[in-house]
Amino acid sequence: MKRSTRKAIMWTISVLLLFLISNYCTKNSFAAKPDKSTSTAPQNLNAADITSNSLTLTWSPPTGGLGVREYQIYKNNTYLCSTTSITYTVTGLTPATTYQFYVKAKDTKRNISPASNTVSVTTAAPALPPAETQPQSGRIVGYFAAWEAYSGICPDQIDASKLTHINYAFANIGPDLKITLGYPDVDPNNIRLLNSLKLQNPNLKTLISVGGWNWSGRFSDAALTDASRNAFADSAVDFITKYGFDGIDLDWEYPVSGGLATNTRRPEDKQNFTLLLQKIREKLDARGAMDQKHYLLTIAGGADASYVKNVEMAKLAQYLDYANIMTYDLHGTWDPYTDLLAPLYNNNDSSPQYKASVDSGVTAWLNASFPADKLVMGIPFYGYLYSSVNNSNNGLYQTYGGANSISYKDIKANYLNKTGYTRYFHSQSMVPWLFNGTIFISYEDPQSIAYKTDYIKSKKLGGAMVWELGQDSNGELLDTLYNGLK
Repeated sequence: MKRSTRKAIMWTISVLLLFLISNYCTKNSFAAKPDKSTSTAPQNLNAADITSNSLTLTWSPPTGGLGVREYQIYKNNTYLCSTTSITYTVTGLTPATTYQFYVKAKDTKRNISPASNTVSVTTAAPALPPAETQPQSGRIVGYFAAWEAYSGICPDQIDASKLTHINYAFANIGPDLKITLGYPDVDPNNIRLLNSLKLQNPNLKTLISVGGWNWSGRFSDAALTDASRNAFADSAVDFITKYGFDGIDLDWEYPVSGGLATNTRRPEDKQNFTLLLQKIREKLDARGAMDQKHYLLTIAGGADASYVKNVEMAKLAQYLDYANIMTYDLHGTWDPYTDLLAPLYNNNDSSPQYKASVDSGVTAWLNASFPADKLVMGIPFYGYLYSSVNNSNNGLYQTYGGANSISYKDIKANYLNKTGYTRYFHSQSMVPWLFNGTIFISYEDPQSIAYKTDYIKSKKLGGAMVWELGQDSNGELLDTLYNGLK
């Protein structure tokens, strides 16, 4: 046999032997490979120390099998991380959100165990900021009417340093029972100017007031069902966050009875009003938890006994930051006789018509278990002018030919201290009026407001509310109110 042939045979045998040896090692695990035995799953997975953005998972080691190399943690079926400990703190979670967790073990041979039990955990909502606190009787709430812009009076003309809250009036309720702009041609600019006042007074709060006398017709429908209440409440949150308000004021005129003849009204408005406020409070708090801000919820309510009867006064307060009682329009152009717009107290006069007063309205709310410190007393910055009045009793309690509302700025400019007009002041009711023998004007002035601020403090009420700021553009009445409540 030739030498070259022997070398070829030997080379072939060598290659064959190497192949056999390699195949044998592979089949008989001469090379490293994982153990086919698998560990049991980790036991007793549990979550503790749950906060708004973290929680701690704990578990017991698997029983049997090989030693554990590490534990793999899964969140919502997605690998999160690994640890060598039997406890792990998960951070960076979203508040008020539900998560699911399980754990697997990887043993020393890199085998992966089955999953542990799954735990479902809902993180806590963050603590809400505390509700606003004001010095006793310290709120001064002023309404600003959107339509003042048509007369050239804009929100940036308000002296915000003398106010704690401004309510922008009014937003409407659409056919879909959601809140919508009431005056879309002027509202955006008005709201922008209104919120700019916070540069002047960083503590100022602005609220959107919904409804009012003209736009309360859909409140009953909005409050009727859980679905309608949810839709309205969601729209409230959307509206105030979109436009930068600090809260919402409901001016429903009125639940159960009263208001415009075209308003929808139901006997169950009494209970549904409470449910509507509860739903709005829940939605505001949920949004407040996200924004770390307390959003305000207030109402404007009537001062007469029928209003107190038609709402669940004792239940409303828990959902409200405060309520504005409309202690004005106690008499007006709807009466057959001239009378006092907002008498502080009832008097002993002989009168051909009913008696009503600020004090009787406030007392009715307090007797119905509404907290005094949440009751904000309304004061008018306007009056009523009656013409063709019978010239008797200085014009008070007399028939008249016509009547209309008039702002304090117009009273001061055109009637007060003018020839022929005499100012009278009622010693029991503590309010003024003007009379010239044929024109009678019931109104509010610095003297009457001083008596009312004394009353607010004596009753430990929650402050004063004004309707409305554009009617006192020179700020005389607001100055008196501010100084009286210091």
